[in-house]
Amino acid sequence: MVAPSLTLVTDADAVRRVALPLPRVYEREIGGHWKLKVKQLVFVAFAKDETKMGFAFPREERDALIESAPDVFFLPRTSDLRYQWVCAHLDRLGEEEMSELITDAWRMCVPAMLHDLPELPAPAAEVWSLIDAGATTDAVPLLHPYLHWHDRDVALRGRNNVLAHLREHPAPKPPREVEVRDGQIYRWVR
Repeated sequence: MVAPSLTLVTDADAVRRVALPLPRVYEREIGGHWKLKVKQLVFVAFAKDETKMGFAFPREERDALIESAPDVFFLPRTSDLRYQWVCAHLDRLGEEEMSELITDAWRMCVPAMLHDLPELPAPAAEVWSLIDAGATTDAVPLLHPYLHWHDRDVALRGRNNVLAHLREHPAPKPPREVEVRDGQIYRWVR
């Protein structure tokens, strides 16, 4: 008897579910291909039929990745070999590995201060993204009414006080730690 596989295969929609909630990410269609971007940098690009994807990956490590699973990973076309890029067959890639690869590809395109956001409990990354985009009113349902906010020398209590502060000051850097209660950020520490 063969044990069922615990690794689920992935598809383009699963990649989007991982990538789109990451801070500063958006999707655009360019030349019939859907691409996931941070500012002008592409970190994931799908084939037109969305069965394959290319993604940002350190050039010096890509040969080892391809050798580790040549049925899954492959080199980009010759004209793209100069880029830090590798490709994968989506239906041969496990969900967990895909998630790690996509998050690491995103990290190659964003400032180091954002790298730890995906490791924080939800909804920390989403809240920071909204604040970063200036959409503080959209963050209200994700902030606890008794929010404790500590950002360097600023210590505030209460969601309304924090929102008033954010309207007057530039977006803060991401938190180092958060506490979540009832699905809302209760404590934000930078």
